[in-house]
Amino acid sequence: MILRAENPLCDLLPRAAVQVLTLLLLGALSAAAARLESPNGRVTVNLELTNGAAGSPRFDVQYDGRPVLVPSALELQVGGKPFAAGLTLVKETRRAHDASWRPVYGERDSIRDHYREAVFELAGGGAAERRLTLVFRAYDAGVAFCYELPAQPGRERINLERELTEFRFAGDHPLWATYTAQGVYTNTVISQLRPGCERPLVLRVNPSLYAAIAEARLVDYARMKLSPLPGAVHGLVSDLSGPVEAPLPLRTPWRVVMLAESPGKLLEGNDLFLNLNDPCALTNTAWIKPGKVLRDVSLSTAGGKACVDFAVRQNLQYVLYDAGWYGPETDDKSDARGVHLDPSRYTAPLDLHEVLRYAKARGIGIILYVNRRALERQMDELFPLYHSWGVKGVKFGFVQVGSQEWTAWLHKAVALAARHELMVDVHDEYRPTGVSRTYPNLMTQEGVRGDEEKQPNHQALTTLFTRLLAGGADNTICYYDPRVPANSSHAYQLAKMVCFYSPWQFVFWYDRPYPVPAGAAEHNVIGDEPELEFFAHCPTVWDETRVLQGEIAEYAVIARRSGRSWFIGCMNARRPRTLAVPLDFLSADLRYTAYVYADDPASPTRTRVRIDRRTVDRTSVARIEMGPQGGQALRLLPK
Repeated sequence: MILRAENPLCDLLPRAAVQVLTLLLLGALSAAAARLESPNGRVTVNLELTNGAAGSPRFDVQYDGRPVLVPSALELQVGGKPFAAGLTLVKETRRAHDASWRPVYGERDSIRDHYREAVFELAGGGAAERRLTLVFRAYDAGVAFCYELPAQPGRERINLERELTEFRFAGDHPLWATYTAQGVYTNTVISQLRPGCERPLVLRVNPSLYAAIAEARLVDYARMKLSPLPGAVHGLVSDLSGPVEAPLPLRTPWRVVMLAESPGKLLEGNDLFLNLNDPCALTNTAWIKPGKVLRDVSLSTAGGKACVDFAVRQNLQYVLYDAGWYGPETDDKSDARGVHLDPSRYTAPLDLHEVLRYAKARGIGIILYVNRRALERQMDELFPLYHSWGVKGVKFGFVQVGSQEWTAWLHKAVALAARHELMVDVHDEYRPTGVSRTYPNLMTQEGVRGDEEKQPNHQALTTLFTRLLAGGADNTICYYDPRVPANSSHAYQLAKMVCFYSPWQFVFWYDRPYPVPAGAAEHNVIGDEPELEFFAHCPTVWDETRVLQGEIAEYAVIARRSGRSWFIGCMNARRPRTLAVPLDFLSADLRYTAYVYADDPASPTRTRVRIDRRTVDRTSVARIEMGPQGGQALRLLPK
């Protein structure tokens, strides 16, 4: 018997009696597992100490009574020794939590934070030389836990050499692995995994259960990757990108085990990452504006103004000045406090302040790219300077990631940017862990193998159900570039706008809304194809999200609502596919005009997209036909 906050026995006994009974019961917990269940009772985590009353903590996880993780050790290495060995349970505290909160923006307008929590305070080594607290939360979407190191006798700081958190699975499950944040995914099994696997790591436990191992609230700690666990053919172990040195008390990031019956249900549960982060730290968020971004590839005054004019016509909100506006980005001598074009890449004149004035007068924001070399040297000067110029955001380039030092630096940079009302896009290897709840000016991040890499559709459809669990991804959507017909289709690219969530959505990445210079590729000039209206109407943040159908690396159908309108993205990989998609999620009292954007080789436009219109309601079933590497996009407006 375990006493819980919701146990009716607690309501029948006096407080003193409950305390006495709890202490008596806790004596048995050292030798027997303490059980914690999710609110719906389907997810269970058990914690126990090995060797009876004084041992090492380990945990296991079950779903519907079936093992997912078998007993797995929880350990930290300090001074070359295991820190969690020979511990006894000092105190156990339990509580239930159920509340909702509204994000500044997101994939849904309201997020429920519903879990049961158990906090285990452990000590060992005579006069409590070592103290360790383990915090477990059981959600319907999975399990999260973290280590807390309180003040220790005679110790003000601690140096964690390694974290040895185990994830021992009950079988040799298939999984989708990549070893760099922008790497290629491979479908393999646990026993074939190599060291240094990225997270989130998605596994298929059985045909009706999927799991994902991830981390949340990574702010001032070394990044976790995953490596094979020596001696355990189906086991994984946390693999930190360096040691962690910190003052006490120390709270580690959350270790997360997501569970769901399908890849789509995993993706629908991705607000778990936000729930595991601290609430918004900003008192004023009115200046934080999601939107669509166009990159000026000319880095010129004329090009910038043409991009602004196009943004106004096409309902985009921002124009990006990318690398090269303040000199060679990889040269430590380049000064990001002024405009000095990289002469090896750009020759046309750039009056950035004139473009800023022109854009402001037309309601368009300007974003500036700054390489990490200039950020590391000049950040304290750059952010207030850019704010005085009227710049709306900064795209961080090639940031250093992994170690505790660079993890802490990055999040301090995001906080400093917020102080000067600057939004941020972090590029290259950084993967999110939900920190955008605390600092919503962190709009998006790369950490994804996007369209720049010319990845085929089966890779994108693997990325969608793995990397996108962690948060928004700056996928750099292309439209007129030759890589689109080579790897996918134009209707598929429209669908990406819905499926690949990013509060800042970069569209037309290689394209330009003005004539190309002599000798340049003319196919990248943005035209007037009718389907561009989909980009113009499609939002980047949502009130509701539903993953209607999908399989990893094969296909996806995702519906998102903004106000009373719905947008549906349908993406397909290697073989032709016809899907029947019930529209029973629509409002019962409304009829809708459905604009359907589909691939059609007979279409007279260069993009070969056909637009159909029909009337639908919640009794309708959409027939989605997609060719190999194709897709469809739908816009549903209430009549």
